[in-house]
Amino acid sequence: MQHSAVPELELAHTNTRPIHWVATATALAGVVALSSVLQPDSARAAQASGPQTKSAPTTASAPATTGVDFPIECGPLKAIVQKKATGDLDGDGRPETVAVVHCDAGMGTPPDGVYVLTQAADADTPRVVATLVAPKARETVTDFSIRDGAVLATLLGYSTEDVPSCCPDVKETAKWQWHNGAFVRSTPGNAQSV
Repeated sequence: MQHSAVPELELAHTNTRPIHWVATATALAGVVALSSVLQPDSARAAQASGPQTKSAPTTASAPATTGVDFPIECGPLKAIVQKKATGDLDGDGRPETVAVVHCDAGMGTPPDGVYVLTQAADADTPRVVATLVAPKARETVTDFSIRDGAVLATLLGYSTEDVPSCCPDVKETAKWQWHNGAFVRSTPGNAQSV
C-alpha cells in the first residue's frame, strides 16, 4: 500500500462539493457578462469573412438588393434576401450581386431562388439579369459564396415529389460561371443522399 506524501487536506480540489460548482458557474457568468460589455470599437474591429457577403475587388459599388422586385411568388408574404455575395462575374470590371431569396414563411423550409443582379452605371436601380436556381426546383441553399468569378453553392433538395418539404434527402454542390454570354452550371461534387 502506497501513501501520498501530500496530506489529504491539501488535495481538497480533488473532492468537489456543490459550492465548487456554484463558484465555477458564478465566475463563468461574470466572464460572459464582462465580455459582452468589453467589445472592440466597431470601426477598428476585424470583420469576419463569411458566406453572407463577399466584397468585390473593384472600385464600382455592387448593386444593392433593397427594393429589387425578385421573380418569386410569395402571395401575401414578402420575399426576403437570406444571403448575398458580390463579385465581378462577367469580367467587365463592375461587380454583380448574387442574392439567395425566399418567401418569409415563418415556419417550414421555403424553397430558395438564386438571382444575379447588375446595375448599369447610368441606372437608378439594379435589375435581375439571371436566375441560377428557381424556387420551383424546391431547393434550399446552405453554403454560398463567390470565388474566382464563380458562384458556388450547396443545395439541399428532394429525390422525388413524395419526399416531404421538411426533410430534403439530396445534397449537391453547384457552380455557375459566366461563359459565352450565359451562366453555365456545373456540379463539382456528385449528389449525395442526406
